[in-house]
Order: sequence, then C-alpha cells, then structure tokens
Amino acid sequence: MRAALIKSLDGPDGIVVADIAVPHAGPGQLLVRVEAAALNFMDTLISRGRYQVRPALPFSPSGEIAGIVESIGGGTTCDAGLRVGDRVAAYVGHGGAREMAVVPIERAVLVPDGVASDIAAGVSVTYGTAMHGLVDRGRLAAGETVAVLGASGGAGLAATEVARLIGARVIACASAGKADVCRQHGADVFIDYDSTPLKEALREATAGRGVDMVYDCVGGRHAEPALRATAWQGRYLVVGFAAGDIPALPLNHVMLRGVDVLGVNWGEAVSRAPEAHRAAMRQVLGWIAEGRLAPRIHAKYPLSEIADAIRALDARAVAGKVVITMMPDADERAGTGGCR
Repeated sequence: MRAALIKSLDGPDGIVVADIAVPHAGPGQLLVRVEAAALNFMDTLISRGRYQVRPALPFSPSGEIAGIVESIGGGTTCDAGLRVGDRVAAYVGHGGAREMAVVPIERAVLVPDGVASDIAAGVSVTYGTAMHGLVDRGRLAAGETVAVLGASGGAGLAATEVARLIGARVIACASAGKADVCRQHGADVFIDYDSTPLKEALREATAGRGVDMVYDCVGGRHAEPALRATAWQGRYLVVGFAAGDIPALPLNHVMLRGVDVLGVNWGEAVSRAPEAHRAAMRQVLGWIAEGRLAPRIHAKYPLSEIADAIRALDARAVAGKVVITMMPDADERAGTGGCR
C-alpha cells in the first residue's frame, strides 16, 4: 500500500510517498481502508519535530481519517456498533496519510449516509476541539458573546459554527480578506486584528461590556488585548498557538476582572474520555447530515502531493480544511459482515 512518510524532520521536504506493508488489526482495533485524510496546523509542527508528540521516524502525518472498515481484530467486541463494510471517521493522532490505517475501535464513529468521506475526515480535530472547548470547558450559553481568534482557519470556523448552533453571538477575528468566509459560517461581526486595535474593537462590538468568552487558536500578540477585552468573570480559552509564539498573560488582569483562563487539551480529553468524544462526534456528524453544519474544505490534494498541502498550511494560505484523498470513487463501495 502507499503511504506518506516523514523520513526527516525537515517539514514538507522530509516527506516521501512509498509502498509499505499492509498492517493488521489486533484486539480492540479496526483496519480501515482510508478514503480521505485531513491535515491540520499540527502537521506542520510534527513534520519538524516541534509538536508535543514526537513519533519515531518514519511515520505518516494526518491525525484524522474517514474510510471503510476492512477488518476487525480478533477478540474485539462490537460494543461500538461497528461492522466490516461500515464507513467510519476516526481520530488517530498521526499516521492517517496512508491507504490502510489501524484505528482503536473506541476512536471510530459511524459516518451517516449523506456525509461524504472528505467532509467526515476533517471533523474530529476542529469540531471535536470546538465541542470540548466551548461546551465542556467553557460552558458557553445561548445569548453570550464569544470572540474567536484565528476565525478563518479550520479550528476557528468550526468554533464559529458550533457557537452559533448553541445560540451565541460570534465576533470573528482574523486577517484582512477573511471577512466573507467567516460570515458565511455564521460570524455576526468581523474584526481584522492585523489592522485594528483588537481590545478597542472588541469593546466597541460589545458596547463597552467586553466578551463573555475568548476562543484563542493563535496566541502570539493578539492574546493580551483579547484578554483585556473580556467581560467581568469572562472565560479565556487557550486552544492553540498558530502564531508560533506562546504569550505571557498579565495575571493582574485575570485577577481584577475575575477571568477564568481555561486550557483546552482536546487530544488528552479524547484519551481520558473516549466515549464523550464519540458522543460529540456523533452529534457533529448528525448536524452535518441535517444540513445544520457546513464544514469548509479549502482544498483537496492527492496523496502524492501531500508535501504541497503542508506547504499551504505553512504559508497560512488556508481557510478551512486541507484534505488528502486516496480513492475518489470509494464512497460508492459497499460492504457486509460483522465482528469476527
């Protein structure tokens, strides 16, 4: 089978596509024929050895996939309700950019009819993080206002959509030229935080009250002004550091305004509470099937061009998800069978 392999920690230049042996599913595992694999900003980091997880070389990028269950490991029960031939989406951490992938059964969720694999492949990380951050950690309520930093990226658009479904008012903060895509996904207000003082703009957008929640995907220089624009007893969600710099927050302001600073470590939450993750994914995929969520795919690349896909992420030239496709016609496959 073909697989994209990171052979050296040199970013996209260290990736090759090669033939490797087909893996086998062990107890508690599924073997999935991958139809689509999605990339995230973390793939630019992991390809350089700058992510918190550093797999042994060589390894495949992509932490989320969708495809067909080819086999179920011996001794595995059907508690997850999955069968051979089912179409599933799964979060795998890394290792998804290959034609066959072994997946822990507790990480896989059935994909509803009508949801394409290229869409299903890209929901685990962004929408999973949004659900964990906004709902589990932030307790966002209808009628509240949330500022999303990095709103035009995959994580930001997902947070925008989920917040709107909850009934919140969304202020999208991103670079110039991204207003249309943010509004298409539900943003009520757009702020170009590269040309506008962010604290003042957020205060103005809330009639001086400040935002109830900041959902920060970027960190860097925008973090402190966003924190200073929170309302009394607001919540500041630390989601990621796409800007590359980890900010130092002024703790005196945290104290004076009674702000809760909340870490959103979705990957660890999946490991500790896999069933909660599966429930969130079933909810998200159900919303997509109902037409209530519309995940945006920025671009689709064949496996052979995965290095170019990661370069696009490197260049911050992405609005939405980047998807790697394996089998363009695989959605028409059918399967039968069950646990064995």
